[in-house]
Amino acid sequence: MANPQKIAQLARMKGVAVAALIAVAALFILARHQGWPWVAAFAEAATIGALADWFAVVALFRHPLGLPIPHTAILPRNKARLADNIAEFIRDKFLDTASLVARLRGANPAEKLAGWLQDPKNAAIFAERLVVVMAESLDFMDDPRVRRLALHALRRRAGSLDLADSMGGILDALTQGGRHQALLDEGIHKLVQWLDEPGVRHSFAGMILDVAAREYPKVVATLGFVGIDPTELGDKVATGIVAGVHGLLDDIASNPEHPRRAAFDEVVNRYIGRLKSDEAFRAQVDQMKREFLAHPAVGTYLRDLWDELRAWLGRDMASADSMIRQRIASAAGALGTSLAANEALRDSLNEHLEKTVESLAPELRAGLARHIASTVRAWNDEDLVREIEVSVGRDLQFIRLNGTFVGGLIGLVLYAVTQLLT
Repeated sequence: MANPQKIAQLARMKGVAVAALIAVAALFILARHQGWPWVAAFAEAATIGALADWFAVVALFRHPLGLPIPHTAILPRNKARLADNIAEFIRDKFLDTASLVARLRGANPAEKLAGWLQDPKNAAIFAERLVVVMAESLDFMDDPRVRRLALHALRRRAGSLDLADSMGGILDALTQGGRHQALLDEGIHKLVQWLDEPGVRHSFAGMILDVAAREYPKVVATLGFVGIDPTELGDKVATGIVAGVHGLLDDIASNPEHPRRAAFDEVVNRYIGRLKSDEAFRAQVDQMKREFLAHPAVGTYLRDLWDELRAWLGRDMASADSMIRQRIASAAGALGTSLAANEALRDSLNEHLEKTVESLAPELRAGLARHIASTVRAWNDEDLVREIEVSVGRDLQFIRLNGTFVGGLIGLVLYAVTQLLT
């Protein structure tokens, strides 16, 4: 929409130019009638100049008097070429890759970012804006259509995963350099800690008594008859079992060459081999995966998990003392401090930004040029003419005024020359 003030200014200048044309035309008629040759020469040439410049200015935007005169209405007729030229000019003069990278390098964005983020107010502003974006994203994800699509995509991606091959690769990586033995050591350590707990032996003793009373009631009764306390005997047996297991675990933990370690290696390697090459076993793993994903409880669990997470995030971000907002602001401030103190980090960030611009600039330049060209091409001819005329038309009316007076002066000069020559 053109600026009303500029439209009014253009209308006034058009009125002045038209008034000047009418004035010199009337002066020409009056001078010829009164026999004023010098005035007539000026007025005649001024009228011709005014008409010529009027024609030239109008021909830029439309057909003069509505007549389809060749090479008039230049702007509407050449709109497509104008669109392409504007797009190419902006693309080549403002968006060339070298210029963009040079401007980016001169701006030193990492240093400016460091200074900006170090201000706690700016870090808080950044956190606030990011939380707003996150909140909008949560609302978007809460749309039932989006949730169904996301769940479907998640299941499809999980369904296409070769679980057996992935598990085999992971286990293979874990066995490199004996890393799986470290897991065994950790498991042994946890088991030893559990066995050392006082309640474990009592639990073992209780289980022994329960099994003995159920399976061998006569033996238990006989022990009581001969004066042996079954509970005490159970404690002793449990203590012996725990001590034996403890001793075995200590042997395995202290001896890298223990046979149980070799057996553990064999089991792991055999399992890896089956995951990689046993098609029947691989099919079983894949079937288990599909049954798991198809189970309705999985979908319900994922939906409930998302609902709980979203509710927590929503409550936190809506709170005045939001933990997420505080963490983001703290992280932003820490990033600003790190950037300010570490020149290498600033250089790295600037270099990555420059590489990003270098890689994206050609495509963005071409896309923006196409957008500009297509936008200008899509403009209505009348809208295009009106916008350009309002922007530069006032200056063009001065050309009409200049043509009027310059034409009149030229007419005086030519009349004077003819008088001298006659």
